[in-house]
Amino acid sequence: MFATMKLKPGIPFTLIAGILFTGILSGCKVNYSMTGASLSPDVKTLTVKYFPKTAALGPSTLSQTFTEALKDKFLSQTSLMLSDQNPDLTLEGTITGYTVSPQAIQANEQAAQNRLTITVSVKFTNIKDGKQSFETSFSRFADFESSQNIATLEDQLIREIDDQLVEDIFNKAVINW
Repeated sequence: MFATMKLKPGIPFTLIAGILFTGILSGCKVNYSMTGASLSPDVKTLTVKYFPKTAALGPSTLSQTFTEALKDKFLSQTSLMLSDQNPDLTLEGTITGYTVSPQAIQANEQAAQNRLTITVSVKFTNIKDGKQSFETSFSRFADFESSQNIATLEDQLIREIDDQLVEDIFNKAVINW
């Protein structure tokens, strides 16, 4: 029923099993990383275009900080190189929303909390695999106590929201579960 394998004396079975297992795995062609990014081996370059702010509100530095955070994420979590010359992947878009709205209204009709929301419209183009391309909006928020002045918290809240937005975009672009 089962085939028996005869080994030469002195060659441990675990060594042969390990060699066979390694040979089987080396036939796989999908690139995996510890971050979960799954890119084809022929995808090597990326362009992240400047994301201008079309939202009426928000600090003037919002576009620059978001664009740089997006670049940093892709460069630190993948083996991609930045290139403006015929890139394999392109990220472009605009910051379309920056709003502060009241949340958790109290009995005296005052907000106990406020919410900062940032919305980004993104177009991702994958030249090597058009099925991976997309165009969509991402929105994230952070809540803060209404007794706090947004001006003192704004930089921290923006970093927090940018991190979440960048993670969402990265996951949709290169995590192919």
